[in-house]
Amino acid sequence: MENPNVKQILENQVLTVAKAVEDKLDDEIAALDRMDVDDLEALRERRLQQMKKMAEKRSRWISLGHGEYSEIPSEKDFFSVVKASERVVCHFYRENWPCKVMDKHLSILAKQHIETRFVKIHAEKSPFLAEKLKIVVLPTLALIRNSKVENYVVGFDELGGRDDFSTEELEERLAKYQVIICEGESSLNPCRSKGRTRSVRQSENPDSSDSD
Repeated sequence: MENPNVKQILENQVLTVAKAVEDKLDDEIAALDRMDVDDLEALRERRLQQMKKMAEKRSRWISLGHGEYSEIPSEKDFFSVVKASERVVCHFYRENWPCKVMDKHLSILAKQHIETRFVKIHAEKSPFLAEKLKIVVLPTLALIRNSKVENYVVGFDELGGRDDFSTEELEERLAKYQVIICEGESSLNPCRSKGRTRSVRQSENPDSSDSD
């Protein structure tokens, strides 16, 4: 038989929570009621200006190649790319399975995070860059902000050491290094939770990473 004291305690807790929610809503409604027409118009104007600025930003990003995962044809073009965009993820790759796995995830993230430029460059055809940036293990992601390489994701070690990591795991790693934005209006969608996964594994016997 249910303890009447426990039942009473639970009912009281539910009532307390409900009262707190109701009070919060009352405060928000009261704040809106206190605003006059001029206040509401100013709020609306600020919001419109924010939306306009964001639309201009997105238009500029798209004109620079954001929203797509593209290849940099030469080392010289690398410097033009990193100077033009505030945030760049550059995949140093070669034609092997681990790099193809990384390609699939980056293609997805490029569409979801328009605030960042996602590119790749063939490491073996870019000896100067590979030496300058100390690229040894492939794939390696160079994470660039304001024309400066700030961090790297080397191989799959930071992604569980497996080739079947999810796009969300890579997304969280890039967000940790602040090369993508997971809040606000810059990204098309916020970063998702760890619980959701999307594996792009398609092979039975892939290598986990590859050394030059």
